[in-house]
Amino acid sequence: MVASTCNGRTAYPWPSDRHPLSPSLSRGVPARSNHRHLKEYRMTEVRYRVRPNGPLTGTAVVQGAKNAALPMIAAALLARRGRTVLRNVPAITDVQRAVELASLVGAHVEYHPGDRLLVIDAAEVTSPRLPAHLTQRFRGSVLFLAPVLHRCGEVVFEGAGGCALGTRGLDFHYRGLARLGAHIEEQGTTIQVKGGHLQGAGLYLDTPSHTGTENLIMAAALTPGRTVIENAALEPEVLDVIAMLTAMGARITGAGTGRITVDGVEELRAVEYTVMPDRIDAGVLAMATAITGGAVTLVGGTVLDHFGVAAHKLQQMGVDLVAAGAVTTVSRPADLHPINVITDTHPGFATDLQPPLMALATQASGTSYVRERIHDARYALAAELAKLGADVTVDGEKAVVHGGKPLRGAKVVAQDLRTGIGLVLAGLVADGETIVTNGAMIDRGHADLTSRFTALGADISRDEA
Repeated sequence: MVASTCNGRTAYPWPSDRHPLSPSLSRGVPARSNHRHLKEYRMTEVRYRVRPNGPLTGTAVVQGAKNAALPMIAAALLARRGRTVLRNVPAITDVQRAVELASLVGAHVEYHPGDRLLVIDAAEVTSPRLPAHLTQRFRGSVLFLAPVLHRCGEVVFEGAGGCALGTRGLDFHYRGLARLGAHIEEQGTTIQVKGGHLQGAGLYLDTPSHTGTENLIMAAALTPGRTVIENAALEPEVLDVIAMLTAMGARITGAGTGRITVDGVEELRAVEYTVMPDRIDAGVLAMATAITGGAVTLVGGTVLDHFGVAAHKLQQMGVDLVAAGAVTTVSRPADLHPINVITDTHPGFATDLQPPLMALATQASGTSYVRERIHDARYALAAELAKLGADVTVDGEKAVVHGGKPLRGAKVVAQDLRTGIGLVLAGLVADGETIVTNGAMIDRGHADLTSRFTALGADISRDEA
């Protein structure tokens, strides 16, 4: 049994003036001390205050993709030698927690805020334990299952957190590992996975989960033999993670086809890799532009290619999207039109963009229809928008938005990350001041929100109590 202790070597000086972390963590606290400081951070109340200030205009830089950065941090643990360098890493709290988790299992991690760069030395991954005080705070913690299993021969997982989005089971992660030969033991809320004699196998995902796909690819990369994953996710972030693993020496074919083949190798090497732009962050910026009737230039890769159906739906609403290389111009020259949207896996309409689209639909004259097929608890925004005066009705997986009604500022709650950013967008056009409480949820996925929105002309501030 591998000892459940870590070496305590870590440094991740997150910029306290630009990102809402405790001062102690910003200076780089040894991993042994993190639990106490995390409790202190959890008690901090974050609020965003938003007031209407006319159309957004100017240029905004799209941040690095959260849903690519998190699995890449986990994948870096697969390299026993060298230092992995990740560029364009967003300064968000989910990334910070992934860094803390990597350090707790023994990796040495340094964050260079000015360059948005992470350096990960995973030579001494020694602890198989993924403790609840971190794993329950961000769902991306499940991505550490396969890397820690390979490095330690076992992994002890004490649960996953993140946004409360209904039935988002993790059993397919465990079933996939079991099909590869791992032994699974459940003790209360703790899952223990032991490596045993791993061997490539045929795997199938009931739903094309991006975290499930990434986890099983990482597991298969160092497992002898051939693994075939059917019904694999097609999200751009999954393809980006596959590209990184391939650069590390993994043998992966079929990316983007739904049927991925992985031939196990003996070793993966550390690499330097740049995280792709965040299509959800870009979509939020586009919808913020549209809801205010502004014109904003988005810089940061060919994000329009990654929007999928979302690009067509925005255009149907009257939003102009013009791409020129790594620059996309967004404008809304006329009134918004109502829309009919059904969320789906990529290239369908991304569920993470559904709440901000709902906020946008409140400003369209007419009735919009939304059907949520991915997460069965994604409509938390509806009740909060009602506090602002919106007319939204929910019936099961369907929501109806009767748009064109004026919004008024009020105190609302960010029940989850995407609800929070939807409320910020609504606050941009609501008369008076909108106070979004539980703003730490927003910090999980959007870096430097106030400074980036303020630069576009928004009246938004962030405070802590």
